[in-house]
Amino acid sequence: MSAPAVEITGLVKRFGSTKKVTAVDGLDLRMPQGTLLALLGPNGAGKTTTVEVCEGFQRPDSGTVRVLGLDPAGQGARLRPRIGVMPQGGGAYPGVRADEMLGLVASCAARPLDPAWLLEVLGLEGVRRTPFKRLSGGQQQRLSLACALVGRPELVFLDEPTAGMDPQARRLVWDLLAALRADGVSVLLTTHLMEEAETLADHVVIVDGGKVIAEGAPGELTAEAGEAAQLRFRARAGLDTKLLSAALPEGYLVRESAPGSYRVEGVVDPQVVSAVTAWCAQQGVLAEELHVGRRDLEEVFLELTGRELRG
Repeated sequence: MSAPAVEITGLVKRFGSTKKVTAVDGLDLRMPQGTLLALLGPNGAGKTTTVEVCEGFQRPDSGTVRVLGLDPAGQGARLRPRIGVMPQGGGAYPGVRADEMLGLVASCAARPLDPAWLLEVLGLEGVRRTPFKRLSGGQQQRLSLACALVGRPELVFLDEPTAGMDPQARRLVWDLLAALRADGVSVLLTTHLMEEAETLADHVVIVDGGKVIAEGAPGELTAEAGEAAQLRFRARAGLDTKLLSAALPEGYLVRESAPGSYRVEGVVDPQVVSAVTAWCAQQGVLAEELHVGRRDLEEVFLELTGRELRG
């Protein structure tokens, strides 16, 4: 039986001259090979530090970490040829051309993919001779992804892989990641896009305060949030949600989650739907795109980690 792609037990990592800042606090995580795991958490939750320990860039203060059965800190030379790393922000020399950068990374691999083919797959053929600093943010991200994949890794670490991408590029990357998983490549990604995690991940791990606070398949996590359904609709921005709440039975929560997007949380039955549409009619408002369903992963995430802004 093959070792897990990633197995972490009791990971602790502290920073500062006196080691008083605890970034990761007894974290456990297990990721089978051939799966896609999304590591989620608010800013400062310990995601990046955990991934950096797995990549061998940080040493744990205590606990054990095994990546493809190897210790990243002590067996990095054996591990590095088997993994791909995509840091957020690219990390390239500003003046290097896209094809030069990818070619250099490919030259370090034993069996690289064809760089020209990979540039074409990721929609970068037209900018292959463009300096890195002149690429758009989304193009830089796609080039960084190409560098992570060109060495045919068994496991790839992706930090915010679609940050700065337009919807077309994001979907292209999602399709590529799905194809990698289908080919047996293990993928561990961090993302702030809940839709990305819900669409791609076999398993989601939510961390906060350096600890795992929830994990499971996306469907399991949304089900664990409770059987209460949710009514969503669109209307003009700025409706008085307190007045709408007052028109509903006690215990219902109404929020404007984004300008013009409203959520009614509670057990949704025909009477509740009728009360919402009747209230909107009284306000001279047309309620559009009504949808009844479970809470999505974003709602679960906010429920677990809070709604306050993190630094």
